[in-house]
Amino acid sequence: MGDLELLLPGEADVLVRGLRCFQLREMGSGGWNQQHENLEKLNMQAILDATASQGEPIQELLVTHGKIPTLVEELIAVEMWKQKVFPVLCRLEDFKPQNTFPIYMVLHHEASIINLLETVFFHKEVCESAEDTILDLVDYCHRKLTLLVAQSGHGGPPEEEESQYGNPMQELQKQAELMEFEIALKALSVLRYITDCVDSLSLSTLSRMLSTHNLPCLLVELLEHSPWSRQEGGKRQQFERGRWQTVSPSEQQKLSKLDGQVWIALYNLLLSPEARARYCLTSFAKGQLLKLRAFLTDTLLDQLPNLTDLQGFLDHLALTEAQPPKKDLVLEQIPEIWERIERENRGKWQAIAKHQLRHVFSPSEQELRLQARRWAETYRLDVLEAVAPEQPRCAYCNAEASKRCSRCQNEWYCCRECQVKHWEKHGKACVPAAQGDRAK
Repeated sequence: MGDLELLLPGEADVLVRGLRCFQLREMGSGGWNQQHENLEKLNMQAILDATASQGEPIQELLVTHGKIPTLVEELIAVEMWKQKVFPVLCRLEDFKPQNTFPIYMVLHHEASIINLLETVFFHKEVCESAEDTILDLVDYCHRKLTLLVAQSGHGGPPEEEESQYGNPMQELQKQAELMEFEIALKALSVLRYITDCVDSLSLSTLSRMLSTHNLPCLLVELLEHSPWSRQEGGKRQQFERGRWQTVSPSEQQKLSKLDGQVWIALYNLLLSPEARARYCLTSFAKGQLLKLRAFLTDTLLDQLPNLTDLQGFLDHLALTEAQPPKKDLVLEQIPEIWERIERENRGKWQAIAKHQLRHVFSPSEQELRLQARRWAETYRLDVLEAVAPEQPRCAYCNAEASKRCSRCQNEWYCCRECQVKHWEKHGKACVPAAQGDRAK
């Protein structure tokens, strides 16, 4: 591991061995919270390991103990909780929590898991160790990217702005929307790493990616809409490292990481021998794929020289006849996690919400203080700063920052003036955070 360690090797082994799947009604409970904290520690340690480039024991432990399928099931379970139970909680008239942070932690759980998977799926053995759940993960990524395309067709991701709602649950819904955008971008990276293994994937997984979901055409739509880029005040901005950042004129021709992920995924899906043998190039697929030629500029090819092969493939495609849709009768595996969890809980969404209202999301002040202490111990500032990929940015103007809020220690500012201007928004989060820190 690197110089800064959050977990000793023995501790990491214990935490990985203890990972398990939870029922929907258990989310937010004491045992679930403990696993969430453990996942956050594993997540941060995995990033530290990858940054130090000195071996990655978290990834090795997850493979050795067969825990990648557990992470995939937990990911899909919390996704279903957000879709089926969270809206019911928001509609309950008798639920007016004084503190919504326990619910926020459940919403954030999905982001924690997808972030860990993004870090470890860089290694092909992780993809192989997912076994049959790779089908479920492919479906999960497809759902997220489809929503991302749909969202970009309606004005792009939601803005992170001061809430106009006095209702804490409505504010929480807004935070969930913002989080969903970042989760979808992480899902894109995970999908790209899966395509790196395309030649070793099962026939069922290939069929799911190429026929059921037609991922090449979906990726073309992502390039067209580029939801991680926007024009703001006459300046081009890109979403990187969790925030919108202005791109200087000299950097505007530089390929962004997310665009690069899409191009590499397309390269893998269209030029891999296994995938090419199974992808049916219908007239619709041909029309969509030929749109890529407009994006393959000399500047792009200089940055990703391998795309020259893709350019040649598209030139050949333009001269060939489209294929009729295939009607082969193929017996194949199908994803089962989403369907199984939905079947087990169908008709119980309101009962689950009311159970969690009474037993999970209405903690006493003492329970909140104890939990705040645990959160403070989990999110150590020295580790968070080591994990941060760059100099902190001002929360108000996005300039490089050197001053931190003295009360909560969470936000950074470049000057006193920006801190004062930002207080109206930051104050809502600062006071509860500071209170939780004092409870240590």
